[in-house]
Amino acid sequence: MRPWRLTRQLLLWPLLLLVALPLLMLMLSWLQPEPAVWAHIRVHLLPRLVTHSLAMLVIVGIGVAVVGISMAWLSACCDYPFRRWLDPLLVLPLAFPTYVLAFIYLGIWDYSGPLQTQWRQWFDTDPGFLQFLSEPWGVLVILILAFYPYVYLLARASFASGGLAAFEASRSLGVGPIKTFFRVSLPMARPAIVAGLTLAMMETLADFGAVSIFGFDTFTTAIYRTWFGLFNLTSAVQLASILMLFILALILVERVSRAEGAGESEKRPTGHRIALRGAPAFLAPLAQATLVLLAVVMPLVQLVVWVWPTASALFARPMPMLIANTLLLGFGGALLVVLGGVMLLAATHKLRQRAHVWAEIAALGYAIPGTVLAVAIMLAFIRVDQWLGTALAGGLIALLLAYVIRFLRVAWGPLESVAGRIRPEYTEVARSLGVSRWYTIMRVNVPLLWPGLITAFLLAVVEIAKEMPATLMLRPFGWDTLAVRIYELTSEGQWAMAAAPALVLVVIGAVPVIILIRRSLSLVGNNG
Repeated sequence: MRPWRLTRQLLLWPLLLLVALPLLMLMLSWLQPEPAVWAHIRVHLLPRLVTHSLAMLVIVGIGVAVVGISMAWLSACCDYPFRRWLDPLLVLPLAFPTYVLAFIYLGIWDYSGPLQTQWRQWFDTDPGFLQFLSEPWGVLVILILAFYPYVYLLARASFASGGLAAFEASRSLGVGPIKTFFRVSLPMARPAIVAGLTLAMMETLADFGAVSIFGFDTFTTAIYRTWFGLFNLTSAVQLASILMLFILALILVERVSRAEGAGESEKRPTGHRIALRGAPAFLAPLAQATLVLLAVVMPLVQLVVWVWPTASALFARPMPMLIANTLLLGFGGALLVVLGGVMLLAATHKLRQRAHVWAEIAALGYAIPGTVLAVAIMLAFIRVDQWLGTALAGGLIALLLAYVIRFLRVAWGPLESVAGRIRPEYTEVARSLGVSRWYTIMRVNVPLLWPGLITAFLLAVVEIAKEMPATLMLRPFGWDTLAVRIYELTSEGQWAMAAAPALVLVVIGAVPVIILIRRSLSLVGNNG
């Protein structure tokens, strides 16, 4: 093996050690049993957590699949009025953190909220369906609205890459449109759909903010309460390890599906869009507009309504400090995340498949929920402090480390995509002129990678800005962020006061979503 290639592969080891740290802590935690605490958890808590987790997976999974696949098929394969306007708007829910959507809709649906109040004035009775939505199970509707874009984006790309040609071929053989969709188009898009669905379900299990606002008990809320309520970090880590079993099961399902679908993603002829006429031409844009109204317009309008009477709160204390802390952590964490993404790219680019397998493992941290990362890293740092006499557990290092582990894949994806489009002739010409390898990297490779570096940095900044559980549990004293402030206010039911930091956070989150719209939807093509 050449020294340069060996040096590149050695870059993998620090990243592998980072992701191994929380997983190792999860396993080692069982060496310290807590029989008294677990007797209570096993009887009074664990059955409810497992039931709620399975119910979330089933209900949210079905919801995001139905909404995401149907909207993706209309967007990629059909032609109807206002399609070009509605297509990009369907991605905008990604700009709203789940906990922001949660407190907005809880404020709207609540007994004292505008909908129930107006209903009682008009009909002199309580609206049962709105009362159900304001109860803990109503959070599942929020999660569907927040996570359907994962399925929508991947399914749309798959449908647009050749689903219409297969659909036309099947229709030419006399097969009906509905049967063709379920027998031909849907199976062809299955790997992409499963990938998006797995991501949505992992985010559902990892969610902390929305479920805590609705009072819906899950593993993430139980981990937080066990640590900060029972002051038992070891039991919190043990609960986190059970949650990771659910996550690893989802990853296994996605990998098996990807292996079975290998070879199904090649570029195919596209075909022509299906022109909708009559009632379908009216119902298709109506369905998409309704979804945009529920997931984007209503939440944004409600935030503005809450903020408008006290708009000065956007500039009053502690808002500037919260924005500064959020951006400082976002920029600092994003620089480290991008550095890790560059190391991962350098270690795997144009090397054998085995290197990419190790890279996938190094980027596994994106599947680890923030609560799991927080308790595992805190336990590791406490042990390091005990051994070395340091005070790392209460500093920024633990939080920044959590960001790198959690969002490494966010940076690696854009960088790998851009690097795959760089022609090797550019580097070969520079080398043939006698230019050194490092000079070639700085003057040729880095400028070519610049779009990917910018995209990776922006995505990492916003993911870190929106991240709540790890920041809430690991932040040092005085490092409150917009997300932490939203949690503190919503935990006390102060929806209007939480609107100002939420609006700022949504504006920050809109930046990468706009980039995603331009790079994902436009590159797929509108097919006329």
